[in-house]
Amino acid sequence: MDRKTIAIFGAGTGLGASVARRYGNAGYRVALVARNAEVLDERVADLFSQGIDAQAFPADLNDLAGIPALVRTIEKNSGPIDTAIFAPLGNFRMLPATELTSEALRELANILTFAPIEVVRAVLPGMLSRGSGAIVVADGLSAVTPMPGMSGPGPAFAATRNYMLGLHDEIKGQGVFAGMLHIGAMIQNSTGLRVAAANGLPIDDPRFSTISPDSLAEEIWSMTTERSRVESILPVDHSH
Repeated sequence: MDRKTIAIFGAGTGLGASVARRYGNAGYRVALVARNAEVLDERVADLFSQGIDAQAFPADLNDLAGIPALVRTIEKNSGPIDTAIFAPLGNFRMLPATELTSEALRELANILTFAPIEVVRAVLPGMLSRGSGAIVVADGLSAVTPMPGMSGPGPAFAATRNYMLGLHDEIKGQGVFAGMLHIGAMIQNSTGLRVAAANGLPIDDPRFSTISPDSLAEEIWSMTTERSRVESILPVDHSH
């Protein structure tokens, strides 16, 4: 049986690295997409040292027009994409809803809503023709739970969630899974956490709890293989 390929769009040092290891150790080829070619090459070398077949595909996902060609390049070099993970979890600035402007939201929506839609449009026809595949978007908890003072990414996340849940119901009978992972904590070893710490954010404060990217990667693996839930929230809130 041919090896399957996972493409990680927004492959950072936290979640992206863990997802690459989880699927790579399960025998998948790994395609890593991020802006910094030099850093990507380092990640590929690290995965290669662990016996994982990985390739780097430097690209800026803000360039919506370039996404179809990017996907074609990945599939030409690494094989048909069986699993696509979209997780450009940068350090997006949150601000009060009273200060949100349409211009700021448009900029956020470009990467957080329009880009994942373009990725889906590029990978979905192949998945549907093969009758198999999975697409997961990882985002923040504000997609589900609006929080005062933390607007900005949330409205864009929420639009993407609406799209992905609708997509799931449309394609689930055709062998292709679409789902969402909402992350309600800072991801350990991520750029976002490092930036927050450098900016003096009180990351030891309980409100800024952290979560292991390996546990997030395991959840994505479970979602795409078991297909028993269309969305998941981590960490689990035990207060309710």
